[in-house]
Amino acid sequence: MATECQAWLNDNLVENNPLSSSLLSSDDEKVETLNIDNEINGSWTTATSSTIHEARVKAKAKRRLRKNSSRDSGRGDSLSDNGESLRAVLVPPTSPKGKLLDRKSRSRKGRGLPKKGGAGGKGVWGSPGEVYDLEEIDVKDPNYDEDQENCVYETVVLPLDEGVFEKTVTPIVQEYFEHGDTNEVAELLSELNLGEMKSDVPMLAVSLALEAKASHRELTSRLLTDLCGKLLSTADVEKSFDRLLRELPELVLDTPGAPQLVGQFIARAVGDKILSRDYIESYKGKVDCDHARAALDRAAVLLKMSKGGLWGTGGGQRPVKQLIKEINLLLKEYLLSGDVAEAERCLQELEVPHFYHEFIYEAVVMVLESTGETTFKMVLQLLKFLWESSVITVDQMRRGFERVYMEIPEINIDVPHAYSVLEQFVEQSFNAGVINKKLRDLCPCRGRKRFVSEGDGGRLKLESY
Repeated sequence: MATECQAWLNDNLVENNPLSSSLLSSDDEKVETLNIDNEINGSWTTATSSTIHEARVKAKAKRRLRKNSSRDSGRGDSLSDNGESLRAVLVPPTSPKGKLLDRKSRSRKGRGLPKKGGAGGKGVWGSPGEVYDLEEIDVKDPNYDEDQENCVYETVVLPLDEGVFEKTVTPIVQEYFEHGDTNEVAELLSELNLGEMKSDVPMLAVSLALEAKASHRELTSRLLTDLCGKLLSTADVEKSFDRLLRELPELVLDTPGAPQLVGQFIARAVGDKILSRDYIESYKGKVDCDHARAALDRAAVLLKMSKGGLWGTGGGQRPVKQLIKEINLLLKEYLLSGDVAEAERCLQELEVPHFYHEFIYEAVVMVLESTGETTFKMVLQLLKFLWESSVITVDQMRRGFERVYMEIPEINIDVPHAYSVLEQFVEQSFNAGVINKKLRDLCPCRGRKRFVSEGDGGRLKLESY
């Protein structure tokens, strides 16, 4: 009987008293391995090996449960007397280890405030609201140097040499030809330490414009005018044109018309008052190069004509009415001269390849309104030449002819024989290879309305052609 009471006390101490279970945790296995009397079928018997194994499993489960309870209090599973796990009611964690991103001290000292007042940890630059003052120099520091106390640190940009200057400034000028903003160019150049290469900026811009279009030359003249006074001086511009005149023999190899173009740039610079009027006079009798002499003569002639070397606005920046007027003038000059190459050059100088369908339209209308065969043959010859030289594309040719097809009823009001002339011109254009068969078949024709035919026995014709 004493043995039974001792076993009952041991079980109640382990299961009901947490303090005693924690104190006896190391001796649980020893106690359970003793000869424990269990009640089987209502009788007390000595514990067998199977019951001892059962007791060991229960003891292990209890130890694991007690270890987890300190970390996840109220969230663990408990074991019943039969060894079955019972889900306990969820209780908010009370242990600091269960809280994520909790920066409170893990030690049991302090008031539970964050470490270092919230200024510690990875990726933290100090406590909130902290302002860093200038660090005071310690005179007693062994690395202290009196010369460093009054030092002023500045960013130094090295001056550009000739090779780096061309590689740096050329993209700036070429980009300017696209956007046309002189202020942006002035800002980019001001960030560079040009040094003695400052006078080479106008020369580089003019050299690039010689191989470009007329609109780009106009932009170059505007750039020189805007840069003069901000970044360049009059002396820099004069020095740049002096070098251009000396290097004209080399520029002629790439651009045969360089002397005339440089002369026009000089006249424009004088007109914009970035060159003095005495600049041309100062070269009289002192020029041995024929190309330089031709450039100065060109500039003098333009100044006498009061044109000032205007290049004009190129491309699609001009209004449509002005473009149509220039196209008509181009066609009239061609009919007078008959120079196909000159007509091609003038057409390309308009810089409106997307508007060449207007040129085709005006040329065909001019043929319809003419009375003789001369205009017919000359326009056909011009269209064939432009087609073979790939100046006018298939799309522009098609759009030009289709515009004539659509407006032929209105043209026929003023020109009664317009239909017949159009049919002949379209047929000749097809034979010359200017248009394809599909475009030729689209040509409208004006047929005769026949109501009675002699061969039909007087039968009335209802359909009209």
